[in-house]
Amino acid sequence: MKYLVTGAAGFIGFHVSERLLNAGHQVVGIDNLNDYYDVSLKQARLDRLVSPLFSFHKIDLADRVAMEALFASEKFDRVIHLAAQAGVRYSLENPHAYAESNLIGHLNILEGCRHNRVQHLLYASSSSVYGLNRKMPFSTDDSVDHPVSLYAATKKANELMSHTYSHLYGLPTTGLRFFTVYGPWGRPDMALFKFTKAMIEGKSIDVYNYGKMKRDFTYIDDIAEAIIRLQDVIPEANPEWTVETGSPATSSAPYRVYNIGNSSPVELMDYITALEEALGIEADKNMMPIQPGDVLNTSADTKALYEVIGFKPQTSVKDGVKNFVDWYREFYKV
Repeated sequence: MKYLVTGAAGFIGFHVSERLLNAGHQVVGIDNLNDYYDVSLKQARLDRLVSPLFSFHKIDLADRVAMEALFASEKFDRVIHLAAQAGVRYSLENPHAYAESNLIGHLNILEGCRHNRVQHLLYASSSSVYGLNRKMPFSTDDSVDHPVSLYAATKKANELMSHTYSHLYGLPTTGLRFFTVYGPWGRPDMALFKFTKAMIEGKSIDVYNYGKMKRDFTYIDDIAEAIIRLQDVIPEANPEWTVETGSPATSSAPYRVYNIGNSSPVELMDYITALEEALGIEADKNMMPIQPGDVLNTSADTKALYEVIGFKPQTSVKDGVKNFVDWYREFYKV
């Protein structure tokens, strides 16, 4: 089949593109290669995707004319939309970047799918949509109306926009709420990357909320596996569904939302211990108060995911962190 993967030079997009190519699919990747983090890392990912089945276009999601032309000329079977302006903290400093990429960009994807009869749109949402929710684990049956960052608000908006297109145009859409993804080829703005770099360079690491946070750290290979399996599970309309009795993650329209997480939250300090063991270095920890926009704890209820694909993430933090460190040392020659 022919796939559009947005954010193909990004962390998750690169891994998913690689899986699709290895399975013999044709992949068209797009990315705007912005400088939110080191562009050479994005380019290094793209260099690994060289294949007769892969083509790349440098396009900004918010460029309506370019996106319309791409959809019209390529005629994709399916779309896996992983591009976004990422990062909770950056959304406090540069809110307009999130409106451009995550709202206008997502609308351009929906319009492209609608007008070109795409079979299935999978798109990235985020565990950050759970915001002020305190009930653990986070379930897709729960309301997510109280985000604590603009980034989270844009991801909730993506789910709402997708539902509208599923309802109005019968476009099958599946939203993926990712829980703290980490692993080889990861993003330099994420904690694991920052901690590793600082520790190797003999610098201290900033530990927020004095380490009293839990995260449902989810290894990249598990995320990619779930995406590859889910793209074959095309949502169907369910005329029996009602708002009063149904889950917010389902609908009378061909619309679904799933959590993709490890379902085993880890204390931040235990995560750091796993990194110390993998590096053979003890971290000099700079204990700090919590940052605005941060959520205290995350934990994924993945029962619905397992029911449809017979798979749930399960790579341990110890194994996942070691794999990242091995990649980091090799990539940066340290």
